[in-house]
Amino acid sequence: MGIVSGQVIDLNTQQPLIGVSVAVVGTKRGALSKKDGRFVITKVPAGVFSIKATLIGYAPDVKSDVVVSSGKPTTIEIRLSSQEVQLGETVVISEAFRTDGQSISSTQLLTSEEVRRAPGVQEDVVRAIALLPGVAVTQAGRNDLAIRGGAPFENLFLIDNIEVPNINHFGSQGSSGGPLSLINIALVRDVSLSTGGFGPRYGDRLSSVTNLTLREGNDQRFAGELNVSATGVGLIAEGPIGERGSYLFSARRSYLDLIFTLAGFGFIPEYWDFSSKVTYELSSTDKLSFLAIGALDKLKFNNTQDNLYNNSRVTAPSQNQYFAGLTWRHLLGNGYMNVTLGRTFTYYNTVQQDSLANDIFKTVTTEGENSLRADVVTFPTSSMELNVGAIVKYASTLDYKVVLPGFARLDATGTPAPLNVDTSFSALRGGVYAQADWAATDRIKITLGARGDYYAFLENNKVALSPRATLSYLLSPEMTLRLSAGRYYQSPQYIWLVGDASNRANLRPIRADQAILGWEWIATPDVKIQVEAYYKSYDAYPTRTFRPQAVLAPAGFDDIYTDIPFGLEPLTNSGTGTAYGIEFFIQKKLSASVPIYGLASISINRTQFVALDGQTRVGSFDTPIISTIAVGWRPDAEWEVSSKLRMSQGLPSTPYITTGSRAQETGFPVGSLDFDFFNQGARLPFFYALDARLDRRWFFTGWQLIVYVDVQNITGRKNVSGYKWNQQTQSVEAQASIGVLPSIGINIQF
Repeated sequence: MGIVSGQVIDLNTQQPLIGVSVAVVGTKRGALSKKDGRFVITKVPAGVFSIKATLIGYAPDVKSDVVVSSGKPTTIEIRLSSQEVQLGETVVISEAFRTDGQSISSTQLLTSEEVRRAPGVQEDVVRAIALLPGVAVTQAGRNDLAIRGGAPFENLFLIDNIEVPNINHFGSQGSSGGPLSLINIALVRDVSLSTGGFGPRYGDRLSSVTNLTLREGNDQRFAGELNVSATGVGLIAEGPIGERGSYLFSARRSYLDLIFTLAGFGFIPEYWDFSSKVTYELSSTDKLSFLAIGALDKLKFNNTQDNLYNNSRVTAPSQNQYFAGLTWRHLLGNGYMNVTLGRTFTYYNTVQQDSLANDIFKTVTTEGENSLRADVVTFPTSSMELNVGAIVKYASTLDYKVVLPGFARLDATGTPAPLNVDTSFSALRGGVYAQADWAATDRIKITLGARGDYYAFLENNKVALSPRATLSYLLSPEMTLRLSAGRYYQSPQYIWLVGDASNRANLRPIRADQAILGWEWIATPDVKIQVEAYYKSYDAYPTRTFRPQAVLAPAGFDDIYTDIPFGLEPLTNSGTGTAYGIEFFIQKKLSASVPIYGLASISINRTQFVALDGQTRVGSFDTPIISTIAVGWRPDAEWEVSSKLRMSQGLPSTPYITTGSRAQETGFPVGSLDFDFFNQGARLPFFYALDARLDRRWFFTGWQLIVYVDVQNITGRKNVSGYKWNQQTQSVEAQASIGVLPSIGINIQF
């Protein structure tokens, strides 16, 4: 027998709800929430259940896919939405299809269980996001997300109200990608992705917002988990702190270094990550939570004679990072306030060697930033919601030491322009916002908001104003039509400022104007169908003086012989661009009546940019067609099988200079990218990958065992992620995936 505990709160005001009937569907077990909104249901049979919550004056809600074991207590949070009392039958809508009460377009929500069991994602929260519509992946095996044609650096990540520059191990400096997430999925309560139309609360990013909420530790007794996955081993501990608090701790260590060493690979990655969350209720209206997550990443070369050349074409990005935050939540009479004091810190040590194992490129960087943000949500009337807030960030520690040789930094005429930088500076920026949601009628809801940002570290255009608006029209109780429009700004990445002495004066905030028209239909309580069309217009996009045909749109970087790294070059804000498309999406949530879940999407997109040469070219992340189908079946509490098929048209490529005559004509050596034909080479081959996963659960007295087998790319297709010049053979080679990739995972909960 197991325990289900948690809290029931008002979706809008965050106030605890008293007297809510919480029942385990299919059993006779249940409980009523107390004055603090908390409930405890004991003697629940081990298995997978739906939890139903009902209260007069609120829409009934069901939380499906809740796993109960006789070991670790299960902790959930239930959020109910108020409604007028109605007679007759009431339809219960899954919480998964609810928003946070605002009229937000292009937003999807995944629970931690949906991420954990998704085939082919290796329990990685960022790879699970890539299943959603409008999201393209630059390379298989990496978490560089290109959302609606935007570069990965345009994506914002928040974890428990802390804005985090990068949530990946071995992250790409100046971008937001990397090979794998440092967030343990067992700590995640849910994750939402907004690919457009997000409100003014979120700023300094152009394309998307990924909002991760970590769960709290259970408040009943000590419990733990042991995880063994395809990449490493982890341990989780959690439990109560007195009667008002709880703690949650996780530590993971990879064993990729052991596998890569035994296999004789040329580079050896090793990582650790640590996560902790502590919550404590000071009173009935005040709550403190502390979050700290850190990672230690080290990549070293195995320089055997056979590996020397291959190692010379790879950068080794070792790094240490952490982010932490203390949040105070205070309940108001008609709303709530959150105040978060945060800190992010990253130390990069990136090196590339020549074929004699001598360092030829090296950058040592320290980026630390402190933040303070406050958000207030109030409901002055029953038909209006007001959101106001502010954030200030102070980067007190920005140190850069860069050595980049001239052959890897050629100017527009092919003349070497080496870079040697040893500098430090600080940066201050901040923003304020306000938004009002008004239910004008039973069918019409209007959202108006604006944001103002101030960038003190820039010399020009320090102030950016961003108006945003959404109109929602309820066609029927289950069907909504939305129109959103807004302006978005993003400041240059800090490392771009040290790429040339002129960059501080030349660079200013990047702008994107967006418009979205969407139709959403909750066809059944567990099925949603959505269609959205969008248009983005870019202005003041960073352009490259040394490569006048290209705008700066970096993703994962791995070779200085291919291109200038990290934006370490002269830059201006002269670029313009457009991205537009249409997306079709259908999602089926797991329910007690139909134990089948899945999603299907198809995105049709186009992206174009104009750089300094004035020519219109397709964007580096232009993916005209992206399609994903994922489906799973859980016949009972013990077995689960799922599969995923992902297909997309290949990204554009730039050809290489392959002849001496062309090298003489351009001034660039053979083996260089021919930027006169930037993004005009052959597209990468059509991508498709079929993944499958099988999960088996065993419920024992006092503990639970989960074993899964996950096979990626079961057809063995060697998908091409790019082309690279081979100096030894003097030819262009395709960079292809390894084919079938099976893995086994074990999870023990006690």
